[in-house]
Amino acid sequence: MSDFVKNYKKGFIASIPMMVGGMPFGLLFGSLVSANDLPIWVAIAMSSLVYAGSAQFVAIGMIALGAPVWVIILTTFFVNLRHLLYSADLVKFVKHLPIRLRLFLGFGLIDETYAAVRPMYQDKAFVLKGHQVYIGSFLSFYIMWNITTIVGVLAGELIPGMSEWGLEFAMVATFIGIISPYLKNVPYTLAFVGAGFSSIVLIDLPNQLGLVVAALVGVTLGSVSELLLKRPKNQNNKNDVADEMIELEKE
Repeated sequence: MSDFVKNYKKGFIASIPMMVGGMPFGLLFGSLVSANDLPIWVAIAMSSLVYAGSAQFVAIGMIALGAPVWVIILTTFFVNLRHLLYSADLVKFVKHLPIRLRLFLGFGLIDETYAAVRPMYQDKAFVLKGHQVYIGSFLSFYIMWNITTIVGVLAGELIPGMSEWGLEFAMVATFIGIISPYLKNVPYTLAFVGAGFSSIVLIDLPNQLGLVVAALVGVTLGSVSELLLKRPKNQNNKNDVADEMIELEKE
């Protein structure tokens, strides 16, 4: 068995718990598309090309409310801003890879893959093959997400009211499971508390603009606090990751 297959399998196994939690999430999204009388190609296009669960749910909800296109685009943009934090954290581990591969990895960067793979990067030796584990997690979740989306659309057409079964609890449970290990980190905790509090306070804003503001507050608090807490010494150590990988390759 090649190293790539072994590492791919490792990424797949690490993602199984979150894929199980994500399946109802995908089914619910598909059923919501059906409930809003949108064609199946909309669901397929969003899940295969956008591939961002939270943004997809927000977009479908706002489409159902008749929100302006610019509000939908702006809201989903801010909802996905948390991925900038993920990218900023992972870039030091992948900067040695070709740009095309990094773009591919960037497309596959979601909460679940980040949560599954990021802890493994604590091992410096893992950095050399980490992208293969990342791909295993990414593609496994991507395939699951698209399959459950289609099944959700078809089931929603056959089973009226499926979108009201309460499947959205799986989304909440999955995200709680994802963020819980990171709440001991000050920037993540501030981002979580700031975004959560803001979303509650601003829940009555029209066109779900409260989500835009809440996401912006969370990202801002997380980014600023991380910059303030980051010490030069630690930063230098992080920037030396590529050099350490070269040394490992020589050994």
